[in-house]
Amino acid sequence: MTVQSESRDLWIRRYHPAPDSAVRLLCLPHAGGSASFYFPVSQALAPRIEVLAVQYPGRQDRRLEPCVETIPELADRLLPLVVEEADRPLALFGHSMGASLAFELAGLLERRAGVVPSMLFASGRRAPSRFRAEEDIHRRGDEALLTEIRRLAGTDSRVLGDDEVLRMILPALRNDYRAAELYRPARVHQVACPVTALVGTEDPKAPLDDVHAWRDHTTGPFTTHTYPGGHFYLIDQAPRVIDLITELLTAVRPAAPAPPPRR
Repeated sequence: MTVQSESRDLWIRRYHPAPDSAVRLLCLPHAGGSASFYFPVSQALAPRIEVLAVQYPGRQDRRLEPCVETIPELADRLLPLVVEEADRPLALFGHSMGASLAFELAGLLERRAGVVPSMLFASGRRAPSRFRAEEDIHRRGDEALLTEIRRLAGTDSRVLGDDEVLRMILPALRNDYRAAELYRPARVHQVACPVTALVGTEDPKAPLDDVHAWRDHTTGPFTTHTYPGGHFYLIDQAPRVIDLITELLTAVRPAAPAPPPRR
């Protein structure tokens, strides 16, 4: 399976190439987020761990492209690109919506490509089987959406106050919220790779009971790590999160083979 380099470079950003690293970490952004969110992570982990950050369509340098509307479609689009990066152990890190995408992608990697990720880091997201029917932020007006973002403290208030920037990010935000709120894991219910859940102790979007339920979605080892903070705890807790990633991924051994790919 060969992917055109132009397409791969659009989707996957390699801020600090580390060709001699023993393991790669694919990072998947939150709703409205972009690959650059993970630039500091890439900088901190190189050269021991090579970070690949995904850039979704509809934002920053891809803002003129249509957004991808669902988590499963995003996973399908990413799969052939990610398989190309699996010539060495590969782990996945997703925050919020990115955690749901990481789960869907991990299942496709295992079932269709025979690639078992070394680790799935699910950050700031309840387990895929825990739904909230009352979540409908994507159906509300712009002010309601912005109020939600401010509540989660994930976007700098100076950006939120800039009308021109708001017009640019609102379509991607609304699209991503719709994708995250409507996601139901129809194709993937369990993965074989280890799952490490990370969450802020005051995160209104990811209650601890719902986070612990990630254990039901893996046949491999499962652990939970909590940190002080809310939904975007990982900004203030970045050094501790990076230490955990380093500890777990520098101990990675080649994964057991996945079941034969499904045709």
